[in-house]
Amino acid sequence: MQITMIGHSTTWIEADGAKILTDPYFGTRGNPAYKRTAPPAKPREAFGDVDLVLVSHNHWDHVDRQFLHALSDSVPVITPKHAQWMTQLSGAKHPVGLSPWESKAFGQMKITVVPALHPALAGGFVIQVEGKCIYFAGDTYYGAFMAKITRHCTIDVALMPVTTYRIPLTMGEKATIRAVIALAPRVVIPIHLGIQPRAPLLRTRHTPEGFARRVQGARLAADVVLLKEGESWSY
Repeated sequence: MQITMIGHSTTWIEADGAKILTDPYFGTRGNPAYKRTAPPAKPREAFGDVDLVLVSHNHWDHVDRQFLHALSDSVPVITPKHAQWMTQLSGAKHPVGLSPWESKAFGQMKITVVPALHPALAGGFVIQVEGKCIYFAGDTYYGAFMAKITRHCTIDVALMPVTTYRIPLTMGEKATIRAVIALAPRVVIPIHLGIQPRAPLLRTRHTPEGFARRVQGARLAADVVLLKEGESWSY
């Protein structure tokens, strides 16, 4: 299994011959409130051979309308059921909505939608493939539901936000420590690092490196793998 950071919350997961893209976002400028801190490692045109797309929610930095419009109608776009209509409006030709804790098999993979706490119609995903279990959190605050995820499988890799802004939209350093304790993943790969508030007053001092130090200070068993755009990690 190999995970490549494309940028922000867009990751490319290759496992058991399948290719999965999470929260596709290929914009390079951001929006009036947030700037993109680094361009994606590859353009949207590089992912035409994707087998499965996961969309956790439909905020502008997690769904790329141009990519979805160009995507073949044979490629399932998995999304929380209550957000399926929004994903379809964003251009998905083959949206598959799953309710919280509902699972569906795609070849040798099993995808389960899990809850998320976020100011949007959102969810997360558990991917079971090659005898491994990956948790892709999307955008979420810490929640008691995380302990329930571990009843489904032992988390090998957790892809989670670990920093936030002064108007918090995801977990920050401290809250993600609570998530690591609840989930007990073997590895944490920080995501949601590709945008930054344009207004300096809205920024915090949270960093993925700071989160890694907190994990070490709390003597948690999880390894923290920091991936920059274009970097890959294999398990």
